[in-house]
Amino acid sequence: MRTHFKKVLLTVSILLLGNQMFAQEYDLLINDGHVIDAKNGIDQVMDVAIHEGKIAKVDARIAERSAKKVINAKGLYVVPGLLDIHTHNFHGTVPFGYLNNSFSALPPDGFTFRSGVTTVADAGSSGWRDFRKFKEQVIDRSKTRVLAFLNIVGLGMKGGAIEQDLADMDPKLTAMIAKQYPDMIVGVKLAHYSGFDWTPTERAVEAGKLAGIPVMIDFGGSDPELSIETLFMEKLRPGDIFTHAYAHVKGRTPIVDGNGKVRDFVFASQKRGINFDVGHGGGSFLFEQAIPAVEQGLKPNSISTDLHTGSMNGGMKTQINVMSKFLNMNMPLKEVIAKSTWEPAKIIQREDLGHLSEEAVADVAILNLKKGDFGFIDVRRKKMNGDKKLECELTLREGQVVWDLNGLASEPWNEK
Repeated sequence: MRTHFKKVLLTVSILLLGNQMFAQEYDLLINDGHVIDAKNGIDQVMDVAIHEGKIAKVDARIAERSAKKVINAKGLYVVPGLLDIHTHNFHGTVPFGYLNNSFSALPPDGFTFRSGVTTVADAGSSGWRDFRKFKEQVIDRSKTRVLAFLNIVGLGMKGGAIEQDLADMDPKLTAMIAKQYPDMIVGVKLAHYSGFDWTPTERAVEAGKLAGIPVMIDFGGSDPELSIETLFMEKLRPGDIFTHAYAHVKGRTPIVDGNGKVRDFVFASQKRGINFDVGHGGGSFLFEQAIPAVEQGLKPNSISTDLHTGSMNGGMKTQINVMSKFLNMNMPLKEVIAKSTWEPAKIIQREDLGHLSEEAVADVAILNLKKGDFGFIDVRRKKMNGDKKLECELTLREGQVVWDLNGLASEPWNEK
């Protein structure tokens, strides 16, 4: 009898110990959410388990008792943390610096997590001369993962005459700094040059070749205009990025002509491998360009904001507001998510990001797709009506809650 009792006690102890071990397998479980993960071809209701800041498992059903904390995402969309590859975050207090260590740029953490964004790529605010200051002042002090396109201008995006200085556009020094920080610098940027001269483009591309990274170009401002077809078909390489794709600005041929038709060479250039980035900004997105382009099949390769003080309070607002515009231009949700996660990750050669594969960093956004009557405006304050709008409920950065709009991950105040 005593031997039998000991056996029963041992069995119960093993079961209890097993349950205890099982219960601590994951730190966090997001269950019943509709997972969209472009890399892994997932577009259905799934559970996502997280352990020690990484994705541990994605499956149709994961036991709630296996996690220390459970977040119910029923009716919501669970997606990789969003990537915004055109921002300006070299904020500072230097007068007359424009987007370089000055007032028009924004500290990333205040404007990322609330929109589901966990990674940004600053688009050329710093150059080879001051990247280290940008790193110490912003990158090293931000919870947001901050990457960078290095401006071909050594002094970066200070505006005015500084960005017209051909003598400060040094491909070798730009590439040298890029290669010193390969985990942070993901590309080379050319912007705001207004002369009738291909030299800046050629030097930016040379720097990109030397460093093995893509070039992002903000093209225009020349009088007479430089040929945008030459840019696409001869100057840029497959994999390079044409930002502000849906703009119509002085000194640059728009991709949609006066009859509302996308120019033939534009389709050919995208097929060639030129990436079209939204880069909405405060002056670079018009419905008169975007709507006919998308209707005719010229969709962006990446959706981005061109975030700075001049855009966030205008038509752009946030990453998910820009995504919502494309939803209301009849782009399927899974495409909109892909072009804000996995597609930009591939463009900047960071395939460790933008997906929910096992062992990937647990950067996750939980989004609510709201239905109703909404209005969206472009940079000329023209309005497009819509019936769909994304809202970010919760954001995780390396498995930690960094944004929780409605307390999805929180306990009721009156429950112990």
